Amino acid sequence: MIGDLLTILAGVLVLAGAAFAAIAGVGILRLPDLFTRMHAASKAGSVGVGLMLLALALVANETAEALRAIAAILFFLLTTPISAHLLAKAAYAAGYPLWKGSVLDEMPLGARLRRPGSADDRDRGDQETLAISRPEATKQGLAKSASSSEPRLP
Repeated sequence: MIGDLLTILAGVLVLAGAAFAAIAGVGILRLPDLFTRMHAASKAGSVGVGLMLLALALVANETAEALRAIAAILFFLLTTPISAHLLAKAAYAAGYPLWKGSVLDEMPLGARLRRPGSADDRDRGDQETLAISRPEATKQGLAKSASSSEPRLP
């Protein structure tokens, strides 16, 4: 009786986990920029995998299998958000553009590494980003900084 209930519950958990994993996949395909895609993959994907591993723990025949599944859930829930955050922070620093519909950019002004005259700077047309990314590159000093022997950012 209880074994049948655990099997049914495990089946429901696997279906729910598969639904979350499918939502994560659709989010990766449909969302507009790298950062929202990473959000979908890390959040919905980790919940989906966690639910499936919980189903595995419920139907495991041995305690060691159930404990490994629970340890995997904890490991996955602890590492996925941290790794997604670090990847998004590195992508932001590398200059990946935010979606045009983004309302707020809460990163500090110096967090983005930009080359003077890059496409992002030309599209936005503001000289302040040049001054933030390279303080010596001001409106008056653009020619001087272009001829300097400093290594250029990629």
